[in-house]
Amino acid sequence: MAFNLLPKGTGRRRAADKVEELRRDIFKLLTQQAAADDAFVLLHQELTDARGKQAEAEEIVVKQQADIDDLTAERDALAEELAALKRRFSAQLAAEANANTITVPPMVRDTSAIEDQATGPIDVSPLWEAAAAGRLGPVTDPGRIGPDDDTQPIPAT
Repeated sequence: MAFNLLPKGTGRRRAADKVEELRRDIFKLLTQQAAADDAFVLLHQELTDARGKQAEAEEIVVKQQADIDDLTAERDALAEELAALKRRFSAQLAAEANANTITVPPMVRDTSAIEDQATGPIDVSPLWEAAAAGRLGPVTDPGRIGPDDDTQPIPAT
């Protein structure tokens, strides 16, 4: 019977096994490095695209600001021109406004158009008088005033 005096887990193939394990580790690290390089290239490309888009956006902002400045100057010039025209024609505008004033009181309504013709007076008699006159009953025709009324229906507006 032979006794192994080496510590447990050590043997003749230990160095060769360690070399193989180190080669596997090196392969894993190289694979990770290649993946990191690919990710770096992609991120660098995205950064370049983002910087290009930012430059385009800044150019658009500069153009829009120039347009805003031009339009503001044009608006101010038109406002000044409008004020000058109002001063120049204020007497004529006032005379025209006075000539075309509305002299009818606001409670009087022009009823010459068919759609603006006045309706008849509304009967506001108490409920017991309406019942005594026979004007209460079911509404079968909304255009009629009462159940026994044979007058023309009220035109719908």
